[in-house]
Amino acid sequence: MSQQQAYRHELKYRISRADYYAIRQRIRPVMRPDAHVRPDGCYLIRSIYFDNYKDKALREKRCGMQQREKFRIRYYNDDLSHISLEKKIKHNSLCMKLDAPLTEAECRSLLAGPAPWMASHPNSLVRELYCKMRYQQLRPRVLVSYRREPYVYAAGNVRVTFDSCIRTSLFRRPLLDGGAQDISAMDAPEELLLEVKYDAFLPDVIASLLQTGTVRQQAFSKYGASRRFG
Repeated sequence: MSQQQAYRHELKYRISRADYYAIRQRIRPVMRPDAHVRPDGCYLIRSIYFDNYKDKALREKRCGMQQREKFRIRYYNDDLSHISLEKKIKHNSLCMKLDAPLTEAECRSLLAGPAPWMASHPNSLVRELYCKMRYQQLRPRVLVSYRREPYVYAAGNVRVTFDSCIRTSLFRRPLLDGGAQDISAMDAPEELLLEVKYDAFLPDVIASLLQTGTVRQQAFSKYGASRRFG
């Protein structure tokens, strides 16, 4: 995953299964699937989110703070040979994501707590997490899993994704070994989350394809939804 250094627009919509089928049918002739998908056109994402003992990230989301940040560890299709540490910075509807690759050993180590090797890591993001684990008491709080169906469009660097089967862990350990019990994070499990990301502009052709009579933009945080149970 490449490191993004610029803010991008991010729009979110909770949609019904019927809206999903309608929108997907319209965008498929125009947008192409992401190059990293499995043969079924999707991939599985697992994210381990960090927060402190005062739930700083959670409270800032619920209070509607205009500028906030979250740290998470992310990997795809349960492949632990490609793990990334990510910092997502949010400012209104603009987002920036910074990332750093981690080995499985490094990931397991930092999940257990701040370790001295982090302070001298060549990537500044790992060093920043070390400081915040030491002085802000950031710790892994929850594992969120979901199925993503992604489409891309070159003009405007547009990315449209459909996220389904969004689930949250009930217990914190183990987070990497498939043993964490989970439950749906959505009020209506049949709903999907439509996300639209783009750089400076959203091309009219894509905007028109996403329109339906029932879809409305709204704030939604997978991390916030995943903390419903503690």
